[in-house]
Amino acid sequence: MKIVLRNPRRELELRGPITVGALLQRLELNPESVLVIADDELVTHDVRLDDSVAVEIRPVISGGAGHGSTP
Repeated sequence: MKIVLRNPRRELELRGPITVGALLQRLELNPESVLVIADDELVTHDVRLDDSVAVEIRPVISGGAGHGSTP
């Protein structure tokens, strides 16, 4: 399967099947810090991925304080 990691961008090829959770563990990524998209669909950590899937892993972006508020 083709895996694209964002920030910094890099591409990997891995053989499946593998669960999203096992994939993140293998790549030493914190599951709470990334979103995993398989074939343009956000997937949970228990989803099993096979070799035909295109996977993208993006960092979670959290908003900062101050949206609409005045100090």
